[in-house]
Amino acid sequence: MGRGAYSYREDPAVPAFPDDRPLVLFDGDCALCSGSARKILKHDLAGSIRLAPTQSTLGRALLVHYGVDPDDPYTMLLIQDGVAYQRSDGALGIAALLPWPYRLAVLGRIVPRGVRDTLYDFIARHRRRLPGATWCAMPPQGVDLSDRVVG
Repeated sequence: MGRGAYSYREDPAVPAFPDDRPLVLFDGDCALCSGSARKILKHDLAGSIRLAPTQSTLGRALLVHYGVDPDDPYTMLLIQDGVAYQRSDGALGIAALLPWPYRLAVLGRIVPRGVRDTLYDFIARHRRRLPGATWCAMPPQGVDLSDRVVG
């Protein structure tokens, strides 16, 4: 994923999208991932984060651009200031954008990336087997999605 900032702007396969705020790509077919997206929408009161499901045209194009299999995404991607962060770096980057107590998760950066990513990969591999397989795709009550979900 060592691509330069805003490299997707030069990729004709990636549709133009508003990139003035962080964008989180999440697996819309995964209860854990969709639940995380709902949590972001609910707790990002400033509306500073946009979301796009990996199943959308934009989501698939960005996954391919960053070398992630769009048919089996193993990570949520955080694209912030034109740079993509994946696995534990992405999850901790998302936490840093959220208010207390979620922001405390950034303390996880003291754990070496290899250890964090191993744990992240374990959860990602088993995410569809975790309890709570049912989920609601509806946004949290009172959340306006008009400028929050792209793709």
